[in-house]
Amino acid sequence: MAVIWYGVQSYIGGQCVTLMIQSIWPSYADLPNTLPENAGLDTKHFVSFFLFWLLSLPALWLPVHKIRHLFTVKAYYAPIAAIAFFAWAIARAKGIGPIVHRPNTVHGSKLGWAVVKGIMSCLGNFAALIMNNPDFSRFARKPKDAIWAQLITIPAGFAITSFIGIIVSSSSVVIFGEEIWNPLVLLTRFQEGASSGQRFGIFVISTGFALAQLGTNIAANSVSAGTDMTALLPRYLNIRRGSYICAGIGLAMCPWHLVSTSNQFTTYLSAYSLFLSAIAGVMISDYFFVRKGYIEIDQLYSGEKTGPYYYNFGFSWRAYAAYFAGILINIVGFAGAVGRTVPAGATYIYNFNYFTGVIIAAGVYYILARVFPVPATSDTWNELDTVDSVMSVTSGQEGGEESVEREESVMGTKGV
Repeated sequence: MAVIWYGVQSYIGGQCVTLMIQSIWPSYADLPNTLPENAGLDTKHFVSFFLFWLLSLPALWLPVHKIRHLFTVKAYYAPIAAIAFFAWAIARAKGIGPIVHRPNTVHGSKLGWAVVKGIMSCLGNFAALIMNNPDFSRFARKPKDAIWAQLITIPAGFAITSFIGIIVSSSSVVIFGEEIWNPLVLLTRFQEGASSGQRFGIFVISTGFALAQLGTNIAANSVSAGTDMTALLPRYLNIRRGSYICAGIGLAMCPWHLVSTSNQFTTYLSAYSLFLSAIAGVMISDYFFVRKGYIEIDQLYSGEKTGPYYYNFGFSWRAYAAYFAGILINIVGFAGAVGRTVPAGATYIYNFNYFTGVIIAAGVYYILARVFPVPATSDTWNELDTVDSVMSVTSGQEGGEESVEREESVMGTKGV
């Protein structure tokens, strides 16, 4: 799924590149189209997409910790660009009053379900990071370092970003008389008849958005995909090679088809949640309720058939059964979302797709683990979260540098 997101966000980054080039050379907007109609996009947008994709490749060569300064710049630049766009949209709409005082177009239960679907879309947007979070939180010194930072910044960040998006999109009705849900399309409309100063402002804002796409693609997509591929084929792949494979597939998948309309994009996000919520449910149930935080670190890296994590021929049938159960609860509703006629009840269940997927998968896994017990569990909460407890594990088993290395391994897994 991270591979799919890499392609989608590269295409969005390409739209940012289009704005940047048009701000410098307005004639770029009139670039002749040489692609057939069934291609799904024109030459201009394909060139921009390819440029963003190509310029992203050097960043995949370096480990994340070596390009941390890029993320520092992004952390300052991107929010400033978003706030500038927010203020400019309000100014062009002649204040926030005309925006917020627009009458509702949806009422009653339709409004309630629209809110639910919006929440599910946000969760779909974050579904991959919920699972891939250990790729980064494992570097935390202790669990609280990972928990509190995310507990505050993620809800606040999503709320502020969503608020800016809603106000900016709503301003388009006041300014242009039509709803423009894509902020990059709205910026394109701002370019119409823009002065040189206004074009410079659009360049600055679109550069901030492009930088945000690049940073997200590296942190949330390429690294996550590379890490998973490394675990799958460690003899042949590392994170760098996996990242380049991710980029290659992202180019080949023609991601513009997924984001051609707002309905298609939200349907895609829902489908994304359909598969990832079931995985998250199994992970949550296994760690918090079945094992109660107890992990035998050494055995995670063992290929012995007698190891507690080898299961049956290297696969946990309980996890797969729970995973498919989490998918099946939503699959009928998903068919309805893509145009099939399905019962109303299935549609209502699917409207809560992420929650239903997590709950069903977690519940089924917990029941299976009780009926068919898994090894290496604890009756009480037993997570290692102090240096002293880690040192007690390593004491007397490994000495010197090997003991230190094992301690770092355990501490690195605590943020999972």
